[in-house]
Amino acid sequence: MAKLNWGMIGGGEGSQIGPAHRLGAQADAQFAFVAGALDHRPEAGRDYAQRLGIAADRAYGDWTEMLAGERNRPDRCDLVTVATPNSTHFEITKAFLEAGFNVLCEKPMTMTVEEGEEIVRVAEKTGKICAVNYCYSAYPMVRQARAMVRAGDIGRVRLVVTNFSHGHHGDATDADNPRVRWRYDPAMAGVSGQFADCGIHALHMASFICDDQVEKLSADFASTIPSRVLEDDAMVNFRMAGGTVGRLWTSSVAIGRQHGFDIQVFGETGGLRWASEQPNQLIYTPVGGRTQIIEKGEGGLYEDARRLSRVAIAHPEGFPLAVANIYCDLADAIRGEKRDGLPTAPDGVRSMAAVHVAVASAKAGGTWMDARPPMFR
Repeated sequence: MAKLNWGMIGGGEGSQIGPAHRLGAQADAQFAFVAGALDHRPEAGRDYAQRLGIAADRAYGDWTEMLAGERNRPDRCDLVTVATPNSTHFEITKAFLEAGFNVLCEKPMTMTVEEGEEIVRVAEKTGKICAVNYCYSAYPMVRQARAMVRAGDIGRVRLVVTNFSHGHHGDATDADNPRVRWRYDPAMAGVSGQFADCGIHALHMASFICDDQVEKLSADFASTIPSRVLEDDAMVNFRMAGGTVGRLWTSSVAIGRQHGFDIQVFGETGGLRWASEQPNQLIYTPVGGRTQIIEKGEGGLYEDARRLSRVAIAHPEGFPLAVANIYCDLADAIRGEKRDGLPTAPDGVRSMAAVHVAVASAKAGGTWMDARPPMFR
């Protein structure tokens, strides 16, 4: 099977997310890295792209140059990844969708709900895929958890508790570090800091595993370092359409926590727990029974967990291979095979609606509010 052509915007030298995308896209020989506009400095971007093996005529200075250069090529990109700063996602994603490209956009997909709804409409109109990189949902044991919920293995879900909390921004003396400061600057991050950065991963994971959507929420935000305009800690209570009760904590000042992303799902007949720092294991407790550890790669897993496990049991498959699983599902989708677990534009706009509603709820003292985007009410 011929490789699909892949291009990337952003994710240049020194980027945190760029290497994960390059490793993930090429891990299974599904994509060939053929084009890129990798840096906001045109010459640096061109130079780095060529060092990564991209031909000089497809090493672009910026995204507009890449769009013009790729649009009419017979061997143009089958997929374009947008890994630029948050405020640029909407413009770039919309332009490439309208030009007939499939797009994988980093989260958050947009800065506003209105922009998110526009992306949903453009993707529907063009018939192109707009995926969003909620890559944690592509870990094999997360797919196992979702399959178990869908199969009724833990009965009706009553409660979901999730958090994404770390302490890497907890040093007030480091608050002016440019790699930290932008996350709490409304001009660059938008209306929310920590919740939009990490909390929406936890919220999406709750919806993904429970196979349900958040309907309303109540939020409490705090800026524990006074110089920060946006929150560095948030607690969000939510209710899902199917009646599930949700609790979410997200923080960047929880010193001692490293990655700190985990989720617990409690049903009528059992409970599940998954943690990103032990991603190969899913903890399962049937009601009245013993707690069990379900291992990635063992026998008896559901098909989606088996399909996305690459190496033998007890061998770790870290974050880049979770990203690779998103690219596997994208490759299948581009070739016409539907993949139910692929996060797409509707997931992106639901997340952005939740962000804006959480901000409003926090300002209103935790008032419960409708968390759905207008187009899905």
